[in-house]
Amino acid sequence: MLLRRTRLGVAGCLGAGAVLLTAACGGSTVEGVPEAARTSVPATGSTTASAPTTPSTPSSDSVTPTSPAAASALAALTLDPSVFPSTYQAVVLPPQAVAQAAQDLDGVAAGASVDPAGCKPDRPTADPDATSLVVGTDPVNRATVSVELARVSDTLESLRSRTEECGTVRTTAGGVTAEVVSELVPPPPLGADDTLAVRRTVSSGGGADEITQSMLSLVGQIDDVRVTATYMSFGAGEPDTATLDLVFREAVQKVKNG
Repeated sequence: MLLRRTRLGVAGCLGAGAVLLTAACGGSTVEGVPEAARTSVPATGSTTASAPTTPSTPSSDSVTPTSPAAASALAALTLDPSVFPSTYQAVVLPPQAVAQAAQDLDGVAAGASVDPAGCKPDRPTADPDATSLVVGTDPVNRATVSVELARVSDTLESLRSRTEECGTVRTTAGGVTAEVVSELVPPPPLGADDTLAVRRTVSSGGGADEITQSMLSLVGQIDDVRVTATYMSFGAGEPDTATLDLVFREAVQKVKNG
């Protein structure tokens, strides 16, 4: 996670948050779609959502889509950037940038070795109906608030268990190590099928060179659509929970409406 430049042109932030923290470090702005989220799937994508492939005998963790959310393309469900407060410069990331941004949200660099090995997170594909991501950047406070939608084939109980099992993870990429610490915190009350909240820190370097990335994620699920809103910063201040709660609530409601 440490010692990698931002993929969208930001220099000076040696550490995590490469794609998501752009203007936060002083540099170029996020490349994306500042207009309202598109309401149709690009030509390369599916025109209808596909339910995840499940075994012939579903397990207790399988998800059975039943609501309008399951039949809607993620592009149509993605939160509109205009929902973000004016202090955040919000854009919808293009599909090819979503997979790159995922490593900033889970704290594990692409290609990094992970200990324990079973704690390596899954990576989203460039399929616009598999994952979508809108990011708001607050350059003054060097922070971002992002909202990710993802098609999943498991429940939040599985994510809850993995978070508990992988509370402390060490990663190594390019000879540089980092420690990722995740803990479950009380989730927000919300009308989703299930919700949870995760506080995560990514620390690398040492002494005066230590860099700590802090994140607070709110996660909800409606059928096979998982909504994850994350506040991420490198500062010592408290997270902007007001904005985080706002975009999370609005994103969940939009998915529920389908």
